[in-house]
Amino acid sequence: MKKLSELSSGSTGKIAAINGDTHFQSRVTSIGLTIGCPFEVIQNPKKRPVLVYARDTMVAINKAESDKIMVEVTKQ
Repeated sequence: MKKLSELSSGSTGKIAAINGDTHFQSRVTSIGLTIGCPFEVIQNPKKRPVLVYARDTMVAINKAESDKIMVEVTKQ
């Protein structure tokens, strides 16, 4: 498993775990990023949020929060 923040643009996978307090977990799942959800990393610049495409939606997640989302990579 890897952190979402470690993936490069074009990587795909599934969300394996969401770490953090219940408020963070609730917020992330409410935008559609749930365990088992397939995704694609659109952009991951060094000091900018990670742009993720999941469930027909683009979502920007800041680096600190993307460190808490663990993923299983299918294509890197």
